[in-house]
Amino acid sequence: MRPIPDDLARAVDEWHATYRQLAAQQRTVLRRRLVKLSGQVLFHPHWDGRRTSAAAALYAAGHRARDGRAAS
Repeated sequence: MRPIPDDLARAVDEWHATYRQLAAQQRTVLRRRLVKLSGQVLFHPHWDGRRTSAAAALYAAGHRARDGRAAS
């Protein structure tokens, strides 16, 4: 498996943080930020047009962090 590029990992972290903020307070600026980050994550060259176990791991890590659970 290829390592996750730093810019992609950072965008995913920011995406999760923005999503949590949006859940707490509905703001247009947060929705726009979430749309922008979604594009950065989903269309990053790392994915090269396919879903990978690395993508699943990034999303799982975000969900674990949100729920306060440690990575397994």
